Parts: sequence; C-alpha cells; structure tokens
Amino acid sequence: MADDNELNRLRDIAAPAPAKDAKARAFEAALRAYDQENISAVTQGSVGGLRLTERAQKLWSEIMQKKLIATPVLAGLVALPIAGYATFHMLREQPPKFGGDEKITETLADKPATVKPTPAEPKPARSELEKDKKADADVESRDAADALVAPASPQKSESTVASGAAQQNALERGVLAEPAPPAPTGEFALDGAVSAPSTSRARMPAESKLMAPQQPSTLPADQMQPQPENRDRIEDFKTNPVHAALEDPVSTFSIDVDTASYSFVRSSLKQGTLPQVDTVRVEEMINYFPYDWKGPESASTPFNSTVSVMPTPWNTHTRLMHVAIKGFDVKPTEQPKANLVFLIDVSGSMDEPDKLPLLKSAFRLLVSKLKADDTISIVTYAGDAGTVLEPTKASQKDKILSAIDNLTPGGSTAGEAGIKEAYRLAQKSFVKDGVNRVMLATDGDFNVGQSDDDDLKRLIEKERKTGVFLSVFGFGRGNLNDQMMQTIAQNGNGTAAYIDTLAEAEKVLVEDASSTLFTIAKDVKIQVEFNPNKVSEYRLIGYETRALNREDFNNDRVDAGDIGSGHSVTAIYEITPKGSGGEQIDALRYGQASVDNGGVANADEYAFVKIRYKLPNEDVSKLITTPVTSANEISSFDQASTDQRFSVAVAAFGQKLRDEDATAKFGYDKIMEIATAARGADPFGYRSEFLSLVRLASALGGNR
Repeated sequence: MADDNELNRLRDIAAPAPAKDAKARAFEAALRAYDQENISAVTQGSVGGLRLTERAQKLWSEIMQKKLIATPVLAGLVALPIAGYATFHMLREQPPKFGGDEKITETLADKPATVKPTPAEPKPARSELEKDKKADADVESRDAADALVAPASPQKSESTVASGAAQQNALERGVLAEPAPPAPTGEFALDGAVSAPSTSRARMPAESKLMAPQQPSTLPADQMQPQPENRDRIEDFKTNPVHAALEDPVSTFSIDVDTASYSFVRSSLKQGTLPQVDTVRVEEMINYFPYDWKGPESASTPFNSTVSVMPTPWNTHTRLMHVAIKGFDVKPTEQPKANLVFLIDVSGSMDEPDKLPLLKSAFRLLVSKLKADDTISIVTYAGDAGTVLEPTKASQKDKILSAIDNLTPGGSTAGEAGIKEAYRLAQKSFVKDGVNRVMLATDGDFNVGQSDDDDLKRLIEKERKTGVFLSVFGFGRGNLNDQMMQTIAQNGNGTAAYIDTLAEAEKVLVEDASSTLFTIAKDVKIQVEFNPNKVSEYRLIGYETRALNREDFNNDRVDAGDIGSGHSVTAIYEITPKGSGGEQIDALRYGQASVDNGGVANADEYAFVKIRYKLPNEDVSKLITTPVTSANEISSFDQASTDQRFSVAVAAFGQKLRDEDATAKFGYDKIMEIATAARGADPFGYRSEFLSLVRLASALGGNR
C-alpha cells in the first residue's frame, strides 16, 4: 500500500532538528483530528468498532493525506503528537469506547464478551468475539480491563458467571477476592446496564469520576487464609533436675519403648519449624533406632542389660552411665498366634490426606505381614461405634483389605464406645498363650462419651486385666491428642507410635512388627542407686513422663512399660564423679560423716542397677541386678561402640531441641560430628535421615 511505503520511507530517513513553526502546525493538526473523533461526547467504549490502534492508524493516514509531513523535516515531529494521543487514551479509556446501542467487546482475551442486546441486532457469536479479542491481545494488556457492562436481567451473563467461577477458583487457591467497585452513576450511568466486577490493575486518571478498581492483595496465600486452630494436646513436663547423690541416691522409672516423639519432631522439622519443646521426649528419640546391644541367649531370661561409663562429650567434668537393654528376639517360626482388632477412627477430623488415607495404607501393610491363621477384626467409630469386620482369618486377605478400603470419614468421635466394642471382639476370639491386642489408630480427638484422660485410663486398666493389650498409632497434625494416646498406651500394656509417612508405617508395622506385636516382658521398671562415695550428682536424661516413686519399684500392682520381641531400650544418666569439680549443688555441712565413717559397703561401685519385670502371662515380678564398677568404664568417648556413640548423639540432639542447660554450649555441628562418625551400618537409612534432621534444626534454630 502507498501509505505503508510512505511510512517505510520515513522510518529510514534521519530526522532533522525540529523547527518551532513545524512543531506547532503538527500539534494543531493532531488536535483537529482529535476533535473530529468527537471523543468528548462519549464517556467510554469504542465508536464504530475502532480500537486504540485503529484510531492511531486513522490519524496517521489523515495527516499523510493532508500532506502535513510532505517534507522530511516534519517526520521526526509526527511521533510526538501521536505518542501523546495514544498515551492520553490509554490512561483515560481503560476499556474500549462504545456509544448508543453499539456492540461491546471486552478487552480481556481470556474472558467471554458481554453484549448489550437490542431488538434489531442479535448477539454476536462467541467464536467471532474470541477471534476479535485474540487479534488485539498483542496491543492491549490483559490487566488493562475495567468495569464490564452486562445486560440488566435476572439471569447471569456469561461474564458474570465467568467472574464468579474465577472468584471461586481464587478462593480455592487461597486468594481472597477484592470487593468489586460500585456501578457508575450520574452522567456515567448506562441505561439498562450494570457494571461487572473489575480485575483491572491500571490506575484511573485523577479527573475521572469512576472509582479506581482495588488492587489485589500481594500477601502470601497462607497468610491470607484463616489459619486453622492447632488443637494438638501435648503433655507439658519439666526436664529432670540434677540430684545430689547424698540426699537423693535412688532413681526409679518405667521403661519406655515408644517412638511417637521422634516422628513428631521429624514432621515438625520437615515442615520448616522447630518442634514444640514438650513434644520432644528424649528417651523416645533415643529408642527410635535399632541398636545391636547384646541380647539374652534364651527366652527364659527375656532381656539382657549392659552398663557402661564413659566421658561426656558436652561436659569434661561429668560422665555418662549408659544402660542398654536388649529383648529376646522371637523367631518367626516361634511367634504365637495373633488376635488383632483394628480400632479405626473414621470421624470427620480424620478427613485429611495424612490421616485416614495414610491409615488405610498403613494397615494394608500390616495385613500382608500376618500369618494365615492369625485373626483380624475391624471396629470403627465416629458418632457411634460399629463392627465393620467380624473376626476373620488373615488368609482371607481380599475380604480384609476390601473392608479397609471402604472406610470413609464423617461424624463426631465416640472413642469410648469404640474401645469397648474392640475389647468385646478381642475377647470373642481370644487366643490363649497368644497375642491379643487392640490396635487403635486415631488423631486422638475423643468428644463423645468418656473423653477425660483419667476416665479412659480407668477403662483401659480394667480391660488390661483380661489379657488384651492396647497399642496406639497417631495420625495427622492440628488435632492430635498425644497426651491421651500416651496415657492409654502406657496403661494398656502397649506402645504409642506416630505415623506421619508411609515409610514410618512400614517401619512400625512391618520392619518392627515383632516388637510392636509380641510382648516378651511387661511392667518393666528400672531403679538405680548411686553411691555418694563415688558420685556427687546425677540426672536422668529423658523419661520425665515415666518417673515412678521409689516405693513403686517393689509394688507389683504398679503398672510400667513393656518390651517387645527384639526391642532395644536405652537409658542414659549424666553423673558427676566425686571430686571432679563439676558439682552444681553445694555439699551438706553435716552430711559427710555418714559417708566417710569407713562403714560404707561396696564403696568402689558407681551405682547399683536393678530391673524388675513380669512375663506376659504372670503377675509376680522377677529381679535382675547389675553392679556398676570401674570394670564398666571406658577411658575415652571415641573408644565406645558405634551404637553407644550414636545413641549419645541422639540424646544430645533431643536435649538441644529442648534447649536444656546441659547442651547450651554444645552446638549442632558437634552433634553432627559424633553422629556422622557413628553412623555405622544403616540398612534402612534411619541414621542418615537423623543427620538431615540435625542439619534442618541447625538451619532453623542457629548453632546455639
């Protein structure tokens, strides 16, 4: 075209310096063209279907036809009025203009057009409008759209529906929608039309009487969403204090093989937060890992204990007394028959991916581990309790798995009714000299029936006497009743575990199935008496929630912890040898005579360790004793075994997370150094994962 050739020729000519009179004439011509458009007569829309780019081209053509730039001198001046004209319209007219009953075309290429209907002109086909919008997408920003006009009708227009869908999608993404600006009024009001919500981010000029659209919020979605209330119930407790051996030489506690705390800590760290202090139970972190402690040679003695004394990595003035217990590992061919009742929480609070769906996958793993003649029953509870599966042999695997797969959440949480029904089924298919166990899987939110921890404790104690034990598996966050789970597991002669991943489910229910299911000793208690002549002070690391009174040790009516087949249990004391200079408690003025009178027996012993236990089917305890002497000493920490050093690293990490004074000056880097050197054989990657958790804690909390 001639106009195009002329434009190309002008583009290649170097522009001379503008003259004042030429600039004035060009500007006057631009104003005349502007007046010819009669823009001021219309508030918004597009006349004759022309868009901003089309109007600019028309103006250029008129200037060319009037030969205002017949000479190259004026070529460089033309861009100024054209640019001013275009900029003026871009700021003043966000949507295309319209007039009268002419068609309206939306400027957002990805939204349906809204048309004001007239009797004489039918609504354009949507496909034609889409084509028209795509043709303009390269010159008109999608963020430059303002108020859309829709017909005044009880029915929702296409754009209104699209806007509602967009708002719904925004809410699903966690973005709160901004309120729409009000419809224009007065001279800007449109007959028979209402203004649709605007998504424009462009700012209106000051002289405009239209309200500028509100800016969408720039806050992160997780800050804009209402944060769910964290209703986790965690038992708070104080760290064990330092005791003076002269005043209080005896320490008594129940053994513990639970692992819930470690999984809970791991879940917190992987979510990018340091764990709440009271979720860190150091003994559960230590006992999470398998250790190759020396075990008993026969089932007649259910476990063996090994005691060592070694230097403390975090304090040169103290030593660690390391007590390692290993349970007898029952061979698969010798394992008794199992009668298991799956008690599954299907209340509304379990309707989250890390709760019921993960639970179902976890129990599927356990079913694959059982022998054909084992028995499985399934009880669920929500608003009330119900039996999903009567006692069924594990050989009918398809039937059992189908019952698990069909579980759906909903309702309140009648935990008490579920527990009673589960124990009833366990008694119905009770196996003499076998394993009879209820396996409760829940987030712990009991809110129907007995929900008080003490009431549930009494219920479990009563059922425990029938020979049916109880294990508890926690799922999910935000509603976890860890305190209740610990209470009923400890009083149900069972264990408590927290399952946050399918890998953890495999560890607890497959790899550790023997120790989880098959109890070899119950009511296991430890009592240590320290010799004030050798030990000035001591403190037990962990086991705060398992403390017992001194007199409880010999009372067979007092419940205590249980040890499963092949279980490893570790307890660590930090002791201060007499005269080391590391004492934190001043000596008694009048206490030395009772010790230094020459009448003290066994003066060369550090301590005397006593362990009481009952066999699973007996009610009278048996006693194992071990004196701790210089023969148990290890001269340097590096000479301790790999397992001993790794367990000490875990103990240090747990204390560090609890921000205890003992490890205040012992950094995560030191813990990492010990654990890395003592990683040893790690077939399942548990110790490697521990190293990653230490790194995460260091990054989140600093190397305190």
